[in-house]
Amino acid sequence: MEPTADQLKELYRVCVMASNLLQPINVVRFDERVKRIFVLVGETIEIEIYPNGRSVV
Repeated sequence: MEPTADQLKELYRVCVMASNLLQPINVVRFDERVKRIFVLVGETIEIEIYPNGRSVV
């Protein structure tokens, strides 16, 4: 299973936003069980990207 196109677009947007804020992107993981991408930015910012491309901080 692979991420959807909407998830990849949102992941790109999140990564650009984090880098513009000079924050490190520590972890990026695609969970095949729930079909979500998890991103850890810095020490405390957790972002979850759903299959429809929506993200939750």
